[in-house]
Amino acid sequence: MINDNFLKNKVSNLTGFVTNTATEIKSVVKKNAGKFLNFNNVVKDKLKAGNLKNIHDGMPAFSKNKATNVNFLDSDGKVSPKDWRVSISIPPRILEYAGEDSLLTPLLGSGNRLIFPYTPTVLVSHSANYNPMQPLHTNYPYYAYENSRVDQITITADMFVQNEAEAQYWLAMTHFLKTVTKMSYGKNDPDRGLPPPVCRLNGYGQFTFNNVPVIITNFQFDLKKDVDYISTKLVGSASNVPDAISGTPAKNTGSAVGGLAWAPTESLITVGLIPQYSRTKQTQFNLKDFIKGNHAVNKDGFV
Repeated sequence: MINDNFLKNKVSNLTGFVTNTATEIKSVVKKNAGKFLNFNNVVKDKLKAGNLKNIHDGMPAFSKNKATNVNFLDSDGKVSPKDWRVSISIPPRILEYAGEDSLLTPLLGSGNRLIFPYTPTVLVSHSANYNPMQPLHTNYPYYAYENSRVDQITITADMFVQNEAEAQYWLAMTHFLKTVTKMSYGKNDPDRGLPPPVCRLNGYGQFTFNNVPVIITNFQFDLKKDVDYISTKLVGSASNVPDAISGTPAKNTGSAVGGLAWAPTESLITVGLIPQYSRTKQTQFNLKDFIKGNHAVNKDGFV
């Protein structure tokens, strides 16, 4: 027969083992729970900031993400050559009126340009045109070269809005594209008669789009019915919401620009651009320099 004392010792040892194990498990869970809760708080903070990705994933550095707030701007405020994001610059004629009381204010903090926050899809087409000449009684035509051209460049970009600052940036983007497809017109416009301005396209480094002069021929954006919309005060001096890129609140100068607007949390923006070179610039084209890549170093803008 089994001794009672032996059973009591076994039960006591087992109880002690279970108690110690439970204590260790409790300690480990408590320790890791603290880490999880801390991580969860970080995620919540980033969700509030509206940006879960960093600049290397194609996202801009929005206001509260100090750890990833990389604007690719040099100390003098100029755009760094390391900035490979696709962007369209604000022409001087438009920039003159894009001050602190303008709807374009959010674009000023990103080097005076429209940056596509998420890496877009860009379609580029080059063509060489030939005129067929076929004399009588021949089987095959002769092709006489006419000209070469860069066809329309199409940029298709997703845009996601998660907070008020990003809603203002969405509004600034669409308003900028509306602006650069308009001519100066009206009896009170001192520049009346001028066509829509020429912008500059940059992206993907020095040898893809480097200061390319372009005109915006068309653009479109969708306002879906099955997504949420985020309200925001209109950008400019009437709003104290931080700028989406720099994080600096707009100064309140008492401008009449104000009111509410709504931006979709998800939308698709498509922009059509055509390179526009002046006659003087075209006379400076040199195929040998183009082959060597010197056109990119000189920022001639030839595609």
